[in-house]
Amino acid sequence: MSKEIRVDIAHILSEIGVNIEPHDNISTVFFLVLCTGVAFFSYVIVRWGLLKIVNAMLRRSKASWGSVIVKHAVFEKLSLIIPAVVLNLLIPLVLDQHIILSGLIDRLLSLWLILALIRSSYAFLDASNDIADIKLMSRDLPIKSFVQLFKLIIFLIGFIIAISVLANRSPVYFLSGLGVATGLVLLVFRDTILGFVAGIQLSANQMVKVGDWIQMDKYGANGSIEEVSLTTVKVKNWDNTVTNIPAYALVQDSFINWRQMQESGGRRIKRSVLIDIDTIKFIDSNDEVQLATIDFVPAILAKKKQNLPPNTGLTNVAIFRGYLDVYLKQHPQIRQDMTFLVRELEPTPNGLPIQIYVFVNDTRWAFYEDVQSDIFDHVFAMIPKFGLAVYQSPASSDIRSLQPLTTMEQQTIAEKQNF
Repeated sequence: MSKEIRVDIAHILSEIGVNIEPHDNISTVFFLVLCTGVAFFSYVIVRWGLLKIVNAMLRRSKASWGSVIVKHAVFEKLSLIIPAVVLNLLIPLVLDQHIILSGLIDRLLSLWLILALIRSSYAFLDASNDIADIKLMSRDLPIKSFVQLFKLIIFLIGFIIAISVLANRSPVYFLSGLGVATGLVLLVFRDTILGFVAGIQLSANQMVKVGDWIQMDKYGANGSIEEVSLTTVKVKNWDNTVTNIPAYALVQDSFINWRQMQESGGRRIKRSVLIDIDTIKFIDSNDEVQLATIDFVPAILAKKKQNLPPNTGLTNVAIFRGYLDVYLKQHPQIRQDMTFLVRELEPTPNGLPIQIYVFVNDTRWAFYEDVQSDIFDHVFAMIPKFGLAVYQSPASSDIRSLQPLTTMEQQTIAEKQNF
């Protein structure tokens, strides 16, 4: 068949003035060049003709995946298979008398096909990852982890097939030898294997997703998850630094995920103010008159007196706690359907802690901090009106004020007064 084709082509060329023998070396070179030209021409038709039309249609389509396919040049990389296939069909017809050269070229073309398929597969997987990000699928599934795993599998398969082609052996021959190298494979790809298993656990248990705010002090991570890959979880901290945590560490070690807080719509305030115990006292009638001028207090006094056990007096700190309770219940930024506590904790050497345990109705960090600051600004400003004082450790200037003045200090003060 190949001989007849070469004779027919030689006859056609002789009619146009090109005289060559059908089976000499010059004709072989000529036919090789001709085959290369046909392969290149077929690639040009597909790459610069057909694919231009396909890409234009994809760009104009409303589907988001179309532009992603074009961006990653999936079809362009796949089109490199065309010239290899054409050459693989034509070369055996040209080199039917050159078995060794034909075999060598056939192996090179096979490697070309393997490489082109791997590159196009990688491009398709990258495009799939971007499409998953656009459709927000990556928030629920570690898509990038699976993409990286598939890339690794494709590379290993391509590598084994390439070696088998070069060695002219069946791939099964090399696969049978992998059992001996299993220990080495596990050692080399330890993090990859652990990361993949951890990725499945993280996904199945919904432990983390892209966009979650996590805190893991062991690795200095406190921020939002930007990426969950096969081996690492990338966290962008609030100070704009980046921490890469091994995926399996999130399964083995403990960490805080603030997602539930964000989804609940309420962010907790849990802060105490220390009251100087020396300022706590029973209130008398004069104190009641003075306290009654404060908003909410008259109703609090009446309620406290109704529930007051016999032979028991009211304390200023009890009225203060009642005031905080009413104030926070009327606060527009405090959620009333979540845990709501104003309570005394165990006294400490630094005073009596009055703890506010409530939830702000907005989880945004800046908004939350603003509300919390406003509440405690108000608390500190109101404490003296109840005859109470906040405990504050003595400073060095306080200690010095208790010591008698030296002769030099007395002279300095006298000079300032005379001046």
